[in-house]
Amino acid sequence: MEHSAMENTSLRSADMPAAQKKVFIYKNTRLQEGNRVLVIPDVHLKPWMFERASELMKAGVAERAVCLMDIADDWGKKNRINLYRETYDAAIRFAKDYPETLWCIGNHDYSYIWSKVESGYSFHAEETVRRKLQELADALPDRDQLAVIHRIGSVLFMHAGLTDTFVRQTVPDTIQENTDAVIQFFNNSGTEILWNGASPIWTRPQYTGMPLYGEGRLLQVVGHTPMKQITQEGSLITCDTFSTYRDGRPFGSQEFLVVDTETWEWEGIR
Repeated sequence: MEHSAMENTSLRSADMPAAQKKVFIYKNTRLQEGNRVLVIPDVHLKPWMFERASELMKAGVAERAVCLMDIADDWGKKNRINLYRETYDAAIRFAKDYPETLWCIGNHDYSYIWSKVESGYSFHAEETVRRKLQELADALPDRDQLAVIHRIGSVLFMHAGLTDTFVRQTVPDTIQENTDAVIQFFNNSGTEILWNGASPIWTRPQYTGMPLYGEGRLLQVVGHTPMKQITQEGSLITCDTFSTYRDGRPFGSQEFLVVDTETWEWEGIR
């Protein structure tokens, strides 16, 4: 995907909802009674995904949810500001209704935070997206629930994926074997690390075949790469089944992933 940089000096680091100070690791007695997590993959202006996810949560399919974001942008919808607003409002309602939800920032989210123009970017929606992302961050009980990578037990949730090579190339040698420190490193990183085709908001390990970070001991759950159906390859589950063709036809099965963070067992559910 091609992209170019645009500078916006008015958007300060302190204003970014992605700013992180610690690793957010879920610890709550509720998950000792059940380890099932509902994963909401790439949204791309589909507010009904949050409505359906809410129905599934009310039905008790999972104890909590993780959203892989990319809330903004879709084919031919750059001028539909009301749809941008409607989608973010649906996300914010979900965040308030299910306050333990974790949110994994994607490339289409960061593109607005950092004024990085990429495929689908809407100049008309810039201020709306930034304002709504801030509202989403403000709705969370803990701002660290909005981050690049989250860990629940031995399962890592992120938008795209994390390869062992990228960790070796970017993370200090002294912390590469410490999973929490590696997560913290990326959650604290800026454009110089994350706006890179190999980063955890951009990479597509499904295509490169590169070894994953923590392969075998950590399960990675990712979106970003459109799939016909939820797919597991080794220690990687890819669940972006809601993407569409240019004409709006569904590309995938439109199933949500429900994954057990203890056993790594999973299922797709509509």
